Amino acid sequence: MASNKFSRVSLILPIYLPAFLLSTGAGVISPTLPIYITSFELSYTLTTIVIAIGVVGNIPAGILVERVGRKPAMLIGLALIVLSTIGMGTAQQLSHLVIAQLIGGVGNALWMLSRHAYMTDVIPLEKRGRSIALFGGVNRMGTFAGKFSAIFLGANLRLPFFVYAIIAVLTFIICIFSISETKREQKVQSQNTQSYLKQLIQVSIQHYKLLATAGIGQVCVQTLRRGCHIIIPLYAQDVVGLDEKGVRLVEMFSSAVDMSMFPVAGAMMDRFGRRYATVPGISIFATGMLLMPFTGSFTWLLLASILMRFGNGIASGTMMTLGADLAPTDGTGEFLGLWRLTGDFGGAAGPVVVGNIADLFGLGYSGFALSGIGYLAVSIFLWLVPETLQRE
Repeated sequence: MASNKFSRVSLILPIYLPAFLLSTGAGVISPTLPIYITSFELSYTLTTIVIAIGVVGNIPAGILVERVGRKPAMLIGLALIVLSTIGMGTAQQLSHLVIAQLIGGVGNALWMLSRHAYMTDVIPLEKRGRSIALFGGVNRMGTFAGKFSAIFLGANLRLPFFVYAIIAVLTFIICIFSISETKREQKVQSQNTQSYLKQLIQVSIQHYKLLATAGIGQVCVQTLRRGCHIIIPLYAQDVVGLDEKGVRLVEMFSSAVDMSMFPVAGAMMDRFGRRYATVPGISIFATGMLLMPFTGSFTWLLLASILMRFGNGIASGTMMTLGADLAPTDGTGEFLGLWRLTGDFGGAAGPVVVGNIADLFGLGYSGFALSGIGYLAVSIFLWLVPETLQRE
């Protein structure tokens, strides 16, 4: 789409509203998920492994996005998310949790990849930073709304999953009527004779340097982000001694700070460069994580969580924008599948780092480890990853 015809208003129904709704559902279950899984009498390690299992399906999802198109991939992903959340809410034993998380992993991969590819198709480079930062901000608003709503759901740990399922069904209906095919999608659908597996291998070989540098940086960032979502509720309950409502309040207030920073992130990315939002944002995030193990009360834990989420908000949309910048015209879906795979490897590593170190040494040491990973990400993006914003 030509930049002179582009308007962010045109993305409200197909992109921003569905993002808000689904992230609201995710926000409803976010404070509850680690506590709910530990209620099955699992160790920290097993709890975080169950959460990490959801990170699957990115390579086949990337191929499917190119083969069936953006809209069908979104709808299939949403349907799988509905099945997964219902499965989590009705689970009676560990195997049920694992199956539900596997289904949800494939669904989330399809959902996020198809939307990332769709935005890459329709948003011009010079407006991509603000548009994708707004996308990240809308997600954060939804997460905040979900966490705020969770306060009123009482002590029932299963109810949030059914609320999420209802929201996902509503999102599915909106996407049926609001998503239109892109020119890129129509072109790909006509290439019936092309080997998609061959294209995937080709993209991997051609862009291995970027995937080995920027990809490793993204692994570190997503390890920190995902670990943060897991460690704060567990630390709040098991170390600080907060009840379910206290945990949800910490999550809600810190999320409010997170969601307020996306305009700053977008402006910094489009005006100065992607690096100028990534490096300071992740530095602040890692510093907040470093301070968390020294907290022992609601107030101090809340302040450390706010600092973390403030930094994360400054880095809002940076990984998606960087992936969109780096994606080639041919093989967009495959490249983004690999890009998301690297991020989700970090997403899987975050819970495992938290769980394993917590079982051996305690949750405080998990915080120190995540902080170190965050500072490693800062070093990579500062010294090894080139700036992708190209001026006309």
